Amino acid sequence: MAKIHMILQGKGGVGKSFIASTLAQHKQAKGKKLLCVDTDPVNATFHGFKKLNVRKINVMSGDEIDPRKFDDLIELISKSESDVIIDNGASTFVPMSHYLISNQIPALLPDMGHELVIHTVITGSQALLDTLTGFANLIESFPIDTLFVVWLNPYWGEIEMDGKRFEEMKTYLDNKSRVSAIIRIPHYKADTFGKDLSEILQSKLTFSEALESKSLPIMVRQRLNIIRKQLFANIESVAAVLT
Repeated sequence: MAKIHMILQGKGGVGKSFIASTLAQHKQAKGKKLLCVDTDPVNATFHGFKKLNVRKINVMSGDEIDPRKFDDLIELISKSESDVIIDNGASTFVPMSHYLISNQIPALLPDMGHELVIHTVITGSQALLDTLTGFANLIESFPIDTLFVVWLNPYWGEIEMDGKRFEEMKTYLDNKSRVSAIIRIPHYKADTFGKDLSEILQSKLTFSEALESKSLPIMVRQRLNIIRKQLFANIESVAAVLT
């Protein structure tokens, strides 16, 4: 059974493509073949990672899903014998979610021998409420047997409200039974680890490419290696859901 990993969140700039690329790199490091797809019509960041061989499929026509292009995506998924990672942009969040549900894709995929995993991200500061709302909307929209993985990304600020962590917030507690795993992205110091990570993401480099680059200073590569190990370990801790 192949896992179909879809990254969905209605707020832009919260790390969806970073999550897609990190998940893909972890699976590649395990020696697994992958089909990676970027459906973001505005910022196809995931597609920029050449090492990951990401296919770009624009499923939108204006503000709506183009049924034929969406059909092409499903055909591609149906024929895949390997896990699939699909990064979706903020602009496609509402129409993509609606189209998946209205066409009963969560029920169709198991008939193909696949399993759907929805990944969403929660981040802090001013984006916290928006990402919590996006998370709650996804939970409400998708069938009860859909697997959900929540990524906590503190890049924009601590994920905290009224002194409560995510796991203590009402939005999570109300939907706790629907969440199969939580993955934490560590908080990185902006002028060292954070800067190094940001620069390779902007350059669309995988960790392996960066670590093999002699043009990068030794300590930059050392910090990137630490980041990779931390992220991969956090993914590995919930491997039962992701593999």
